[in-house]
Amino acid sequence: WLFTLLFLIILVLKLDEKAPWNWFLIFIPVWIFDTILLVMLIVKMAGSCKSGFAPRHGSHTWYLITMLLTLAFCLALCAKLEQFTTMNFFYVFIPLWALLAGALTQLGYNVFFERD
Repeated sequence: WLFTLLFLIILVLKLDEKAPWNWFLIFIPVWIFDTILLVMLIVKMAGSCKSGFAPRHGSHTWYLITMLLTLAFCLALCAKLEQFTTMNFFYVFIPLWALLAGALTQLGYNVFFERD
């Protein structure tokens, strides 16, 4: 929650034009949080290589894809906001839409097929 709060405070300062920082700097709390999650995921994936460990099918793969889609969206959004690219916002949001579609698919699978 600390990273979210910090990001929102910096974002409001940027939108109120009180902070003349680069958009990539505004997203630093997001980058830090994503880095922590990625390190935790790598540790978890390394721990799942032990013999006798039976993870859910594709759960680590889904988490890694989620992290990559989040990173792609944040990088594309920052590049667009800094006007490094003339890419249409439709294309900037494709990773986010793919992430949301995957999350809905994962949720549907967990609700309907993972009943114990």
